[in-house]
Amino acid sequence: MSQFRAKTLDIASFINIRVIRDHTKRKVFAEHETERQALRYIIRNTTLPQRMRAQAQLQLSQMHAYTRGTQITNRCIEGGKGRGVFRDFRMARYPFRMNALDGNLPGVRKASW
Repeated sequence: MSQFRAKTLDIASFINIRVIRDHTKRKVFAEHETERQALRYIIRNTTLPQRMRAQAQLQLSQMHAYTRGTQITNRCIEGGKGRGVFRDFRMARYPFRMNALDGNLPGVRKASW
């Protein structure tokens, strides 16, 4: 959503709307993670009164979708692709292969047996 989007982006990669949206989701999730965890703890705590737990559940359900961790998808930092992305390097298959062959990725070597 545009209400969360920053005016300036601190992204040093390929930029398209999907990358910007993913970057926004990651920032919003990081900001609201502790609040969501606290509400989830209150909801699951059976020693608390039922009314307090119901209020916490209502607050949690009214939070924006970008505050959920499931909204975040791994995207390639070079091409912005959303499929075939190596999680450890945040790169798609082809850019990963090219960077590995050029020696730009530390600890990655072409296999030979």
